[in-house]
Amino acid sequence: MHKSSKIYIAGHRGLVGSAIVKSLTCKGYTNLVYRTHAELDLTNQQTVAEFFEAEKPEYVILAAAKVGGIVANNTYRADFIYENLQIQNNVIHQSYLHGVQKLLFLGSTCIYPKNAPQPMPEDSLLTSPLEYTNEPYAIAKIAGIKMCESYNIQYGTNFISVMPTNLYGPNDNFDLEKSHVLPALLRKMHEAKLSKALHVEIWGSGNPRREFLYSEDMADACVFIMENRDFKDTYQVQQSSNDTCTPNSIQTQEIRNTHINIGTGEDISIKELAILIKKIVGYEGELTFNTSKPDGTMIKLTDPSKLHALGWKHKVELEEGICRVYEWYLEQMKLVKI
Repeated sequence: MHKSSKIYIAGHRGLVGSAIVKSLTCKGYTNLVYRTHAELDLTNQQTVAEFFEAEKPEYVILAAAKVGGIVANNTYRADFIYENLQIQNNVIHQSYLHGVQKLLFLGSTCIYPKNAPQPMPEDSLLTSPLEYTNEPYAIAKIAGIKMCESYNIQYGTNFISVMPTNLYGPNDNFDLEKSHVLPALLRKMHEAKLSKALHVEIWGSGNPRREFLYSEDMADACVFIMENRDFKDTYQVQQSSNDTCTPNSIQTQEIRNTHINIGTGEDISIKELAILIKKIVGYEGELTFNTSKPDGTMIKLTDPSKLHALGWKHKVELEEGICRVYEWYLEQMKLVKI
């Protein structure tokens, strides 16, 4: 990409999208294009087509999605699969029709089976059933991966899929019903500190382990891939043939699992995370774990070795990242009071 290339960032107000805009701006990119949801509804095929015809972006970063934690995923199942499929279909297809030079599609590591090997390599995709609570969202993201792969194979496009682990950072969602575990815990601890509450309740046993990546690290990885890597760098061709083993057997080249995990390769239990956030926030009450609530997948750790081989590794460790987010959250609280 050139510094003057026209780059469309879909979802620029979200956790990842805002971090990507910041990263691109800091690197000197000057021709960034984005729209709010009110200005452009990405689930509407006609309006997306009109946008691409008018703007003709050279590069696209698809960070727009309907996202949420375990409660939202399990409650709004139809919304999650419908809206994410619509967004992906419209943006990816219009990128093909309008000759976009490179597209980056952002998914999630929830695409992997519930009982995937740990850490989860890219080739564990579609090897066994998904975790039920986020199955609709995961299926939508798997469809996005396969859409990018299929357009690349059939049409020669340069569409790359990346699957980030659990993200946190500035502009995160702190809604207690719809947020992910880290911002939810941070808000709960902060409010409990202010009210001098004696305890904070946490869903589940606290035993599940999760991996967390700072959003600005994620943005740095995305920009690195957009600048330095292409679809051809994401896979090794596998030879396959039919089962008849006759002289006329059809042998084909299989291109699959081209997506890239973006993570740290390090995890922490929810209980350990809660204790760490408690220390950072300065909350002095007790933590209680409600074991009547679901835990979700017990272990979910990415294998980032493919990304490391491509030349990128994370920089911000978890404690430093949470401190940064808490400082940002406190600033937002001041602005709200003003």
